Amino acid sequence: MPDKKLVAQHYTHGGLVDALLSGIQQLGKSTQTVDIDDLAPVDEFHIGGRIATEDFLEQLNIDASHHVLDVGCGLGGASRFAADKYGCRITGVDLTSEYVETGNTICSWLGLDETVKLEQADATQLPYPSETFDRAYMLHVGMNIANKYSLAGELHRVIRAEGKVGIYDVMQVNDGELTYPVPWAANSQGSSVSTPETYTAALKEAGFHVEVQRNRREFALEFFDQLQSRTAGSEGPPPLGLHILMGSTAPEKIGNMIGNISRGVIAPVEIIARKPG
Repeated sequence: MPDKKLVAQHYTHGGLVDALLSGIQQLGKSTQTVDIDDLAPVDEFHIGGRIATEDFLEQLNIDASHHVLDVGCGLGGASRFAADKYGCRITGVDLTSEYVETGNTICSWLGLDETVKLEQADATQLPYPSETFDRAYMLHVGMNIANKYSLAGELHRVIRAEGKVGIYDVMQVNDGELTYPVPWAANSQGSSVSTPETYTAALKEAGFHVEVQRNRREFALEFFDQLQSRTAGSEGPPPLGLHILMGSTAPEKIGNMIGNISRGVIAPVEIIARKPG
């Protein structure tokens, strides 16, 4: 069962703002000229990046009137994308204080600090009144949360009637041990990968109606194939990319994740659920 401090420590970088500024400068840009698309390779920390984010969020039918909760927001890449595309208001929460602070700094660079607010909080103990949000989503977050029932209960509490929740997590789809490290954990102590059945049972017990479940294994493998093809001839990592967040062990973590998916042990899975009126 992952300890919250262990999870936060796993993701803490120690100098994220400076690393991002260096990457932005290598792109020939500044904090005044950098845009959401420039930052997508580093602040969309999940399988499929921006492509996956857009396809996933479209299923939630978000519009400009909605207040949306981004659970485990990381640097807030998906939050900023949603706010920019749909014109909605976003609140993001994450355990890692450095991610939250850096994410809010990025929002100020992009002029989105009025519509996107990132805060440090625990997804199983959300600091918001009941029925605060119209939509909620999480992208590759539940692998660090042991109690899926507490998570689902809190999501149900803070979502308004007829609101939708989207989950895009790496889930256990067959028996087998994971090879570590992976992007979300250095070892099994930091990981809490669960089956789709566990997620759906937790959501149903909380009071949600599960509308869609989609295994994205083939999409993931194709994404990684294309990623490896693009980087095969390069002399080093791009100025902005997930290597900034994962550090020197990034190739090993990604390689192990690809291997675990290829063996059929895990896969990214989407679940869309609705809170009945």
